[in-house]
Amino acid sequence: MAKPMSSLILLLISILSVTSSLASPVTYDVVSLGAKADGKTDSTQAFLAAWTKSCGSTEAATIYVPQGRFLLGKVEFKGECKNNDITLRIDGTLVSPSDYNVIGNADNWILFEHANGVSINGGTLDGQGTGLWTCKKTGKSCPSGATTLEFSNSNNIVINGLTSLNSQMFHIVINGCNNVKAQGVKVSASGNSPNTDGIHVQSSSGVTILNSRIGTGDDCVSIGPGTTNLWIENVACGPGHGISVGSLGKEQEEAGVQNVTVKTVTFTGTENGVRIKSWGRPSSGFARNILFQHAIMNNVQNPIVIDQNYCPDEENCPGQASGVKISDVTFQDIHGTSATEVAVKFDCSSENPCSGITLDDVKLTYQNKPAEASCSHADGSASGFVQPNSCLV
Repeated sequence: MAKPMSSLILLLISILSVTSSLASPVTYDVVSLGAKADGKTDSTQAFLAAWTKSCGSTEAATIYVPQGRFLLGKVEFKGECKNNDITLRIDGTLVSPSDYNVIGNADNWILFEHANGVSINGGTLDGQGTGLWTCKKTGKSCPSGATTLEFSNSNNIVINGLTSLNSQMFHIVINGCNNVKAQGVKVSASGNSPNTDGIHVQSSSGVTILNSRIGTGDDCVSIGPGTTNLWIENVACGPGHGISVGSLGKEQEEAGVQNVTVKTVTFTGTENGVRIKSWGRPSSGFARNILFQHAIMNNVQNPIVIDQNYCPDEENCPGQASGVKISDVTFQDIHGTSATEVAVKFDCSSENPCSGITLDDVKLTYQNKPAEASCSHADGSASGFVQPNSCLV
């Protein structure tokens, strides 16, 4: 009888261990820690307390934000936690201070730094940026503005079903991160709101952006130096400045961009569609192995553009050639309407001509007629039906 009894004990131990591993994560409700859902009471300390408890937990932890409006000042969620499974579940809205001066000179409003395994599910972030935009338009001295949400030097991040409204500056920044998935994100700001990029990725690898709607006053998605293995799929952009690689080459020594896929995207009334831009000055930067595929352009001013002579206000770069080397870029299955006569423009560097540019199945019209193409220092090929006629050499 000893043998079956020992087997039974071992079975019970294994069941108990499995049951304990399936235990539900510990939850910290910000209201129970002092947050007020009135949109007026500063709840920053309650959120930090919830983070401290979650970060210090040895079990998976959830920070729960119920319905209502919660006022938050600048808040930094510092990582290096005991667990790598923290979920911020938001049913309500986080609101930044209405006076833009309070956080306007901070780099960001909500920052996660060295935070691994963090997921944000649902919720709305209201940056209340309209006052700052108005200030900037008057030409008065104004703060530069804060990014609404930034993940910095963090790994294994999920942003799911989040809405960002009226950010003072960039809406979402992913900087120095690995393995980030953003899906079902909605970004909304006025088409004339300055520097309000929807999602900005830089110095990061393995970032995926899926099933999102972005309307803002700058790039819907901007792709900065040091970005590798980026996948963007099923994104609707407009208003905005399109999906842009760059601007690159601002610094003389700069990391390059490579292995980027942008597919199944729609642009409506945007300034640009798919774009690569670099400063017109020396740099060690590059952009290579980039695919723009399955794009629809609805009345887009510059549907396909490579601009290597970017020089805002003609400062620090007039008359210089871009050092950024652009190669192996494919534009495939891109259809729709251009708001200007020149729908395809490749204005590449005289010292570092674009190479390996491919146009495949492109049909862009202007006022119900074939649009035009313009090429400078661009080498490549066209295949399938291509309209406007390719000017690549």
